[in-house]
Amino acid sequence: MKFRVERDVLAEAVTWVARGLPVRPAVPVLAGVLIDAGTDGTVTLSAFDYEVSARITVSAEVSEPGTVLVLGRLLSDISRNLPADKPVDVSTDGSKVLVNCGSSRFALLQMPASDYPTLPTQPESSGTIDGATFTQAVSQVAIAADRGDTLPILTGVRVEIEGEKVTFLATDRYRLAMREFTWNPSSSDASHIALIPAKTLSEMARSLGSGGSVAIALGSAAGGDGLVGFEAGQRHSTSRLLDGEYPKVAKIFPSSSEIEAVVKTADLIEAVKRVALVAERNTPVRLRFSQGQVDIEAGTGDDAQASEAVEARLDGADIDVAFNPAFLLDGLGALPTPYAHLSFTAALKPAMISGQSEEDGSPDVSYRYVLQPVRLTS
Repeated sequence: MKFRVERDVLAEAVTWVARGLPVRPAVPVLAGVLIDAGTDGTVTLSAFDYEVSARITVSAEVSEPGTVLVLGRLLSDISRNLPADKPVDVSTDGSKVLVNCGSSRFALLQMPASDYPTLPTQPESSGTIDGATFTQAVSQVAIAADRGDTLPILTGVRVEIEGEKVTFLATDRYRLAMREFTWNPSSSDASHIALIPAKTLSEMARSLGSGGSVAIALGSAAGGDGLVGFEAGQRHSTSRLLDGEYPKVAKIFPSSSEIEAVVKTADLIEAVKRVALVAERNTPVRLRFSQGQVDIEAGTGDDAQASEAVEARLDGADIDVAFNPAFLLDGLGALPTPYAHLSFTAALKPAMISGQSEEDGSPDVSYRYVLQPVRLTS
């Protein structure tokens, strides 16, 4: 095998493919990146850990086609530190893979490519999503997915597609996030339900969402119900789906509200951050909503204490609620609007947060974040 490629092209490709390599691979070959130099002037780099696959194709001057397997993280480190603005020559010499750039010379040991597992076939697209919309929707919802292993099914994002409508949903039992948006389905009667690991979906959004659009394959287009495929440009990925029945949590969304408050999003975020500095671990922050303002407090008794007031518009009776500050900040930080709209039915009933463009406008319920209040001890 022998080819020449631009340094930045190689560095970007190897870094993208190697980003998901397992830290402790089940078998040694899974720590490798498969490099396949073809006869069509392209080089394909691939990685696979039996759960997630990644493949990218780049242009190169291929002198001798061939396939090799080398340690992915090492190649990534090397490629990112090669001299800039110089081509990179990659070739094989016996059991070694030689990487030359300018006066820099590296010799990497080949891994047994014959032992590498067969990558899943890239499935046919079910439709496309605008890259910016995809990235925003994933970031808004994935924050509510469970990060533990107690209930693996809650570590996923439930994706439901009906025609042009897409709904992302995630919960960790303490909060619930939902985002609705439209996409461009390959078929007008598209209907899919899938549970995608939140971590994987977040990585896909970060690495693929910067492009113009992201193609997604689900259901039969993905070769069965156990796989989802993503594609943007020459970057292709697949992921295994989570098994199990997702809990019917949509009923948690309040159907009505007795009390509604509107606050400038940035002001509330900054105030909660400051007040939460004195909050001990698992200690809530208290929000007292009254006409014209919300008082934010943390700390009681002999502990450190803090308070701050922020202007707020309140419709309904005064209300005194408490939240986990980290969960509250996650929801507020996911809002893309200047104002936050908070809806309450009672102090201990789930509160709903959505965005609002203007203080006197209507809330945008395409994104909803439901948060369970914490019972106050005093």
